[in-house]
Amino acid sequence: MSEPSEPTGLFHLALMLSDVLGRIPPLLISPALAGMAAIAAWPWRYPALQVAAGMTVALAAVGDGVSLALLPRRGRSFGPVTPPLLALTLLRGALTFAIGAAWPTWPAFVLTAVLQAGLLALQVYATWIEPFRLALTRIELPAPWPTNPAPLRLLHISDVHFEGWTPRERRLLEVARAAAPDLILLTGDYLNLSTVEDARAHAGVRALLQELSALAPTYAITGSPPVDLPHVVPGIFADLPITWLVDRVAEVEVKGHPLRLVGLRCTRDRLADGERLRRLWLRDAEGRLTILLYHSPDLAHEAAEVGADLYLAGHTHGGQICLPLFGALITSSVFWKRYERGRHRIGKTTLYVSRGLGMEGLGAPRARFLSPPEVVLIELRGVGDT
Repeated sequence: MSEPSEPTGLFHLALMLSDVLGRIPPLLISPALAGMAAIAAWPWRYPALQVAAGMTVALAAVGDGVSLALLPRRGRSFGPVTPPLLALTLLRGALTFAIGAAWPTWPAFVLTAVLQAGLLALQVYATWIEPFRLALTRIELPAPWPTNPAPLRLLHISDVHFEGWTPRERRLLEVARAAAPDLILLTGDYLNLSTVEDARAHAGVRALLQELSALAPTYAITGSPPVDLPHVVPGIFADLPITWLVDRVAEVEVKGHPLRLVGLRCTRDRLADGERLRRLWLRDAEGRLTILLYHSPDLAHEAAEVGADLYLAGHTHGGQICLPLFGALITSSVFWKRYERGRHRIGKTTLYVSRGLGMEGLGAPRARFLSPPEVVLIELRGVGDT
């Protein structure tokens, strides 16, 4: 089997560019938006149709701008308005231009207006609704223990990307309490790229982690290097009752059941991470069920090679913004879509890639579409003799 190539980093370059655009106040780009509307109207041939098409794009852009600007005011999300507003207006303009070039008639204009209204509805859903539709995903796995009517319950939480308190974080605490976990496992990215140096966000995510860790014994790893900075994360975890696994192995017993937790740092060097995994795995697991915690799914083959029973990861956000029937366009994984989300079997290893909770940061839209946030409750049930 050939190995996939390493990511090019173009996605992160785009994020940095969007961050620059995010510093421009939305009102200052009004001439650019008006210009896009005028260009979109040009191929409609007849003056009345041109005015109608241009006004439709302009009014839709105003609707997008108002919706995006209200998000931080209502405490829903805290991203900049300008980058997503520009992207949406470009999309609206291109759609209107294409229809006008192909079919410059009043029926075509009606179709265009309906499509523009549909785009506005999708934008509202993706920014106001789906990012807060936090789901609890339940999966069952066999464990090499005697059958027990009460399974061991592991709660997997990934990609918090804390930017501020929103309904999503409050819902997370509700879901975690109701799940009644025996163990909580955190797989990194506690802040987002806009808040890595924000002291208020540090205090906020610390408070969130403190409430989570009060529910059950909690083990954590770090996430992506640009997000979980080495001079920031230790301060967030300081004095919290959370065991931080930095290239460490923890052998624990929960409700009489033995587990081996292997926590691995995620770096930019995947080959080096794989070698560190092999070195950590040299010790005999002594019949314990082994769980690998690594932020990305990119060590799927290495985890199967060493014989991990369960591998928990996040990082992909399930694509965050997905297309119907196709799924993720961007996963930031070397495997692209192969392990974009959910449960996978590689040899004897079960991999679960969480869609995570939060969103990337910088100028990226605080949006989810067809990839709602999730936490995962894994129930380990014994399969041996009683």
